[in-house]
Amino acid sequence: MAHIQLPEGLPGILGPMAYSPQTTKPLNELAETLLRTNASNSLTQGERELIASYTSRRNDCFFCSTSHGAAADYLLGRDNQVVAQTWENPDAAPISAKMKALLKIADSVQQGGKHVTPQQVDEARQQGATDRNIHDTVLIAAAFCMYNRYVDGLATWAPQDPAVYAEMGEMLATQGYVYVTEAQLT
Repeated sequence: MAHIQLPEGLPGILGPMAYSPQTTKPLNELAETLLRTNASNSLTQGERELIASYTSRRNDCFFCSTSHGAAADYLLGRDNQVVAQTWENPDAAPISAKMKALLKIADSVQQGGKHVTPQQVDEARQQGATDRNIHDTVLIAAAFCMYNRYVDGLATWAPQDPAVYAEMGEMLATQGYVYVTEAQLT
């Protein structure tokens, strides 16, 4: 049960967003910018969703890790295998060496910003990461720490049916954050 009275039937972040419409727009615009708008300039949309999902999993946020994991799998076209393998062991997952290095940075951001080391940044650069890749990884991981704490700090509920997340992941991947949430909240 949620810590505050949230609208009925809206899982995860959707309940708090319906409760506080004035914060919904900027939160959704941030997610849209981080995960979709900048994709052509740096990491792909699938890679961005993978960072969001991985960070959320490290934060033990079931709703965010599963919904963004479904979006990543949809975009990466790997039928839920790459995300699950990345959650389990990113070093053995079927992702690029650059993504493995960037996920180490995301993991450090999840623990605290000062946990990112020059060695991690050097390793990411050696694997082909640009300054923009490193910047975006840190920003996505930091933002998802906030989103995860928003969702779990209010004790929201999350559906357990994987089919719900597959549908949600496709919607996030194809329609984005501003549109999907506005449609679901009205």
